[in-house]
Amino acid sequence: MIVGTVREVKRHEYRVGLTPDCVRAYVAHTHRVLVEKGAGAGAGFLDREYAEAGAELVDAAAEVFARSEMIVKVKEPQPGELHLLRSGQVLFTYLHLAAEPELSRALIRIGVDAVAYETIETDNGHLPCLKPMSQVAGRLAVQEGAKYLEKRFGGRGILLGGVPGVMRGRVVILGGGVVGLNACKVAVGLGAEVTVLDIDAERLAYFEDVFAGRVTTLYSTRANIETALRECDLLIGAVLRHGARAPHLVVRGDLKRMKPGAVIVDVAIDQGGCIETSRPTTHDDPIFVLDGIVHYCVANMPGAVARTATRALTSSTLRYGLLLADRGTQEACRESKALCRGVNIYRGHCVYENVASAVGVEYVSLASLLGCGA
Repeated sequence: MIVGTVREVKRHEYRVGLTPDCVRAYVAHTHRVLVEKGAGAGAGFLDREYAEAGAELVDAAAEVFARSEMIVKVKEPQPGELHLLRSGQVLFTYLHLAAEPELSRALIRIGVDAVAYETIETDNGHLPCLKPMSQVAGRLAVQEGAKYLEKRFGGRGILLGGVPGVMRGRVVILGGGVVGLNACKVAVGLGAEVTVLDIDAERLAYFEDVFAGRVTTLYSTRANIETALRECDLLIGAVLRHGARAPHLVVRGDLKRMKPGAVIVDVAIDQGGCIETSRPTTHDDPIFVLDGIVHYCVANMPGAVARTATRALTSSTLRYGLLLADRGTQEACRESKALCRGVNIYRGHCVYENVASAVGVEYVSLASLLGCGA
């Protein structure tokens, strides 16, 4: 198969879908790899390294799209890229389609095989290709939140770790999944007072054990959320529903419960956000202030640490990309249930139920089309 990767064109996205090490792996499996010149520059990977690994360097993204049977990216296709895709082509990338109805319908019309990193799911419910970016985003959430608590950004002027004789900052984390756990690690490490809310009692017990009582755990009820909002300096939205839009746990009216200058970091923004007042922002314009509350809602947070994030991402996506290239979509899905669950769009059909429900299109099971057993 001819596999291609291109320079990401989403604003301030510096990650890349394939590293030179990935190229070596694909070439070792007898595939040809096309790489747009400069595709890896933002993550510190040079064209020379790709060439030495066996890739063919191509001047323009359009040529990569035209010649490749599978496109490996990081972010969803942007408007200027959609016309370059074609029916039967495999698109392997983050998609987050539940929050993107127009993109979903476009991919259905085009007829691509759209495989989403974030919905590849193992039998035990793990999301192996989402996990590394959730780890990065969770850690960045506290780092960015601490920065925007500074007074010059409109924040409360709070140092999360405090100093002797002064109260520490208070961090509230909505959701105890991978993002929430990693945010908690950093917040506790900084010395903040941390509260984690979740609906899963076993998950809350895990936090109690791991942090040995250094965090407060609460069931995620409406009353507990309201109390937490009144107390927090930094609120981190870390809610995930597999492949679906995030629920709004905080609505506009709740902002008046919060302290003026408090900061919200909505990590769930890729899936529509778990804060009603959130809207996607970019790395060069990351915040806005609404009702006195600072909102940070960058939709590609890990892009800020592109080299770390690219290495973490590709270490997880490579095995599935190789399987797609080796077997093609149909056979790869029959061989791997996890990969089968990653397919969102297949030959003109939406085959991921949560996406179909969120964007208002007909759902057709991939199992009925391929017999892959998902």
